[in-house]
Amino acid sequence: MLKVIIADDEARVCSLIKMLIDWEALGMELAGTAANGLEALELVERCRPDILITDIRMPGCHGLELIERAKKISPQLEIVIISGYAHFEYAQSAIRHGVGDYLLKPINQQELMTTLEKLGQRCLSRRQLGSEVEQLRKSSREDTQQLQGRLMQDLLSLRLSTATAERLWEEYRFRAREGLLQLALIKMDYEPGTFAPASFAVLTEKAEKVFCQEVGPVCMAMLTHFGEGMGGVLLNYAPDQGKGVRKRLRACLNQLEAQRAMFGGLEFSLAVSPAVSEVEKLPEACSVAMLTAMERLTEGTGRMLEHLPPPSGIDRDRALKGCRALVEARAEHITRQEVDAAVDSLEQEVRGTPHVRGSEIYDLVLSAGRMFLQRPEIQGRERLLAAYEAACRQASRTERLFAVLRDMLSGQLALIAEQQRSGATRPIRVARQYVQQHYHEPITLEQVCEATGFSVSYFSAMFKKETGEGFVKYLTRVRIEHAKELLQQTNLPVTDICSRVGYNDLKHFTQTFKKETSLSPGQYRKLYG
Repeated sequence: MLKVIIADDEARVCSLIKMLIDWEALGMELAGTAANGLEALELVERCRPDILITDIRMPGCHGLELIERAKKISPQLEIVIISGYAHFEYAQSAIRHGVGDYLLKPINQQELMTTLEKLGQRCLSRRQLGSEVEQLRKSSREDTQQLQGRLMQDLLSLRLSTATAERLWEEYRFRAREGLLQLALIKMDYEPGTFAPASFAVLTEKAEKVFCQEVGPVCMAMLTHFGEGMGGVLLNYAPDQGKGVRKRLRACLNQLEAQRAMFGGLEFSLAVSPAVSEVEKLPEACSVAMLTAMERLTEGTGRMLEHLPPPSGIDRDRALKGCRALVEARAEHITRQEVDAAVDSLEQEVRGTPHVRGSEIYDLVLSAGRMFLQRPEIQGRERLLAAYEAACRQASRTERLFAVLRDMLSGQLALIAEQQRSGATRPIRVARQYVQQHYHEPITLEQVCEATGFSVSYFSAMFKKETGEGFVKYLTRVRIEHAKELLQQTNLPVTDICSRVGYNDLKHFTQTFKKETSLSPGQYRKLYG
């Protein structure tokens, strides 16, 4: 039998919990109750319980102190905290201390039973890990879970470009039953650095629980996966359940919204893909869901986003004109006022375009930042680009997205100015500028060395030291970035694009492009063009 202790300064709460639970059915026994934290610690020390149910605020020993000290006595102790909405800040801290779950007052019998059953299973699993048979079964389940988790990751990252029933089973051990398939994306926006990783595990578990309880009963199959800032739920249900699924998805969002204050500054949005009856259409539906999630930039968070509006026809070249000028201008001549003017011009173009898509705004801001980070003076480009893209993904509204762009431009210009004052990297800047101007020509290392005035061996070593990559790799990356832009923005044949970015051999260009992007030029245009 698993042993449970209840700690609450209100005797009626202890009595209520004791009465609500069918202890025998759960394989548990009540080892004792405590009226304050100190009594609870004594019981933990004496009884060595498996589970502790405690109020977050008690006399004698504060709930957070009790949790911390009880964990030191019994590291494997599972803890359930009881909290009112007024005490969210304490519950947040408790989550970081490693509690297994939390319950909101007034206590719901079914939720309490489900929580104890879940924690009881954790306790029993730890006890049974020594069993060889159980280990084999656990390994088999985990293998299937990992494969299905990879399916969700590939869907959410748009890596799964083609799907068949056979492929889903052979590669991911997922078999969709006859009916409809639909992807629900849960977008979680928050300021970078403000969301505690320890809280994310609890959030993920809560979100998965909400969807499993609400939508699971009307689905024939359901997969979930949560990553940084986004989660996905793949639904497989009968056609006559469509309205019920939609209603239950909205209920899931409402539940997450009701609890989001617990996690400190999170904003939720729910984007739903079109329902498809054929597995082959699943990747396309996922792409639509991703674009639909961007509509929170214009529609606001806390909404269920179901419809992707048609393209607005915004003039991309005109919108990016000011930002492109920042890329072409000499860094020492760019002022903060010019940065603000360029961003303001882009923002005005966006806001002046009727019915502009959220995904179009996102793409423009992302492109503006990417263009600027191609300046020859930028160091640590890949790291900066990854950080910039992550900040853009976490922007929950249009104004925040433009603030991310403005901050990045201003910060990098300040760094460039400092680098130029030092003068130490001038040869590298000259080389990069030469590449930017001549990338479409058959450039050789000797030509660049002649332009910079250094020997080949010295220049190669200095370039690698200053940029972190070899000259040939840098030249390849510049050419591929320009090729990507031409694939996105023009209808030029791939053969023309190949020659425009300095390649004479189409096969070599295609192989290089795929090596750099994991996609062929045609696949890239289909996804991002």
